[in-house]
Amino acid sequence: MVVVPAKLEIPKEGGVATFTIETDAGSWSIENQASGWLTLSVTKGTENKVVVTATVSTSCAEARVDTLIVTAGTATPAKIVVTQPPAEFLYSLTTNHSRLEFESKGSTSGLTITTDAPQWSIASDAGWIRFSQASGEKGTSSVDVIATKNTVDNVRSATITISAPSAPVVRVTVSQEGDIYPSYNSSPLAPDASGMSSTASELAAKIGLGWNIGNTLEAIGGETAWGNPLVTKELIDLVKKNGFNAIRIPCSWNQHMVDSTTAEIKEEWLDRVKEVVQYCVDDDLYVLLNIHWDGGWLENNCTEVKQDANNSKQRAFWEQIATHLRDFDEHLLFASANEPNVSSPEGMEVLNSYHQTFVDAVRSTGGRNSYRVLVVQGPSTDIEKTNSLMTTLPSDSAENRLMVEVHYYTPWNFCGLEEDASWGKMFYYWGKSYHSTTDTGRNANWGEESALDGYFKMMKNKFTSKGIPVILGEFGAVRRSSLTGDELTLHLASRAYFFKYVIKQSKANGILPFYWDAGNMGNNGSALFNRANNSVFDQQALDAILEGYNE
Repeated sequence: MVVVPAKLEIPKEGGVATFTIETDAGSWSIENQASGWLTLSVTKGTENKVVVTATVSTSCAEARVDTLIVTAGTATPAKIVVTQPPAEFLYSLTTNHSRLEFESKGSTSGLTITTDAPQWSIASDAGWIRFSQASGEKGTSSVDVIATKNTVDNVRSATITISAPSAPVVRVTVSQEGDIYPSYNSSPLAPDASGMSSTASELAAKIGLGWNIGNTLEAIGGETAWGNPLVTKELIDLVKKNGFNAIRIPCSWNQHMVDSTTAEIKEEWLDRVKEVVQYCVDDDLYVLLNIHWDGGWLENNCTEVKQDANNSKQRAFWEQIATHLRDFDEHLLFASANEPNVSSPEGMEVLNSYHQTFVDAVRSTGGRNSYRVLVVQGPSTDIEKTNSLMTTLPSDSAENRLMVEVHYYTPWNFCGLEEDASWGKMFYYWGKSYHSTTDTGRNANWGEESALDGYFKMMKNKFTSKGIPVILGEFGAVRRSSLTGDELTLHLASRAYFFKYVIKQSKANGILPFYWDAGNMGNNGSALFNRANNSVFDQQALDAILEGYNE
């Protein structure tokens, strides 16, 4: 009998090996002394020549050595020594991620752990990492890895270690973005409720008719860059004298930074804005101050890609604005943004984060800001989108101190379109009683009284009837002074009717209207006042607004 080879070496992780038996004895058999860990393809037979496969499917912590004994008739038994070296690990341990990345605001990421070891454990070398469970058993487990908010400028990193007895250690690298800009909340004050007694609803009852200082403090290039003079106390006095008791100040900040890498706002600009606010408060006017279009850094970027960077800038700006202006009483309201460009649930989720950052930043500065009424904008400040997408408001440490803002320029063909477009023509005449019988192609054919009624009713049903005030931060319609004769007369009459109707329906639905005045007194302008000499420019429009409010 011949048996070869006389020694089999099995890999440490397990495997197969073969040997050959040749004999003329008529039959043969194998005694498997390693039957607990080694399996043979056959253990006896009658063939003259046979190849036998030895299989080991397990690894071992210590070296294995055993002997197979082959016997055949009267032949001398043959021995085969089988060896297997010790394995480094007995069990497997794996995860579905080798790296996790977190946003600076803090978030949660899932990690799947799979092992055939009896148990496993997980730990981190950083205190800002938390786990939904610290250990588990054999099988597949899902663990939530939670990173707390990173309030420092720099990216931070950590290592997660997952271990199990007699299994390879698994390490997951973790990184988290830092806040891009430093904190400017360097002098928070204790809450101060003096002069801040009104809830949002109570303050809404005090705010009557609002006016916008449009195209001025938000002008890119400086306060006078878009054709308006510097705001004066005389202008504010004129607005107050003519029936308004609230002013919205659209304001730019991004262009007034000392350094774009730190988002520090120039002290002289903060002082100038404070000066204009003071003009208004001195006249007992309520003031709504915002971050306006501002180059579009926020409102054109309600996206996940820009979310972290914009939240960092939003926080930095509002910490500075709120700190500089926190001594004003409830006459001053802050507004998070202007017309954030959002049309989907995903964009709304990002916008919600911007609003939450705004609320948190203002409140963190303390003093009267702990109780100040704050205003958040609906998606695109569009009534229909706000009705469908704005399902929640920011969480707030102050109770009942939030308002919602929308704008109204419907139909745009009448309110703002300055030349015919492929999708529609300019409308000169709005309102069922103000249609032209000779210039019929310029009559509004959508967006008239019934549509406005429906839109404003949406805001009442969704917000004001539930005690959440709504600000109509902008409304208006251009003055088409290039028209002549009867066409101009009818256009101006229908425009005045539009203003009156907007104001009346705002009041009927608990909405606070602010007229958009960009200062332009030419064709397609919207000016109520001549800012150059501080006089009334458009008496007809002003009268219509006041009539709508006073009826």
